[in-house]
Amino acid sequence: MFGYPAAFVGGNMFMGLHQENLILRLPEQQRSEFLSIKGASVFEPMPGRPLREYVMVPEAMLPDSSALRVWAGRSLEYAASLPSKKARSAAKKVKAPARKSARRRA
Repeated sequence: MFGYPAAFVGGNMFMGLHQENLILRLPEQQRSEFLSIKGASVFEPMPGRPLREYVMVPEAMLPDSSALRVWAGRSLEYAASLPSKKARSAAKKVKAPARKSARRRA
């Protein structure tokens, strides 16, 4: 996502990296709980453009592998509960350029 590594289940992203931040996807109730942790915040890849279900893991939590494992597991569980997305084709179809009309305009 945004050119950074991300983890998916059933075509749904559940965690990833953005710049130097670890982000997780959580359902509303767990997101509220997570945001009560000091330093946690809503993920905004661009100022004023938050991604509704994503949170940024506070830097202070990164060394705590047991806490990360719990929250990453919750994120995985949530994304796995969402409807699966169809896999995208690796090659994008290139649209042919529009042809100019054979008629000449006066």
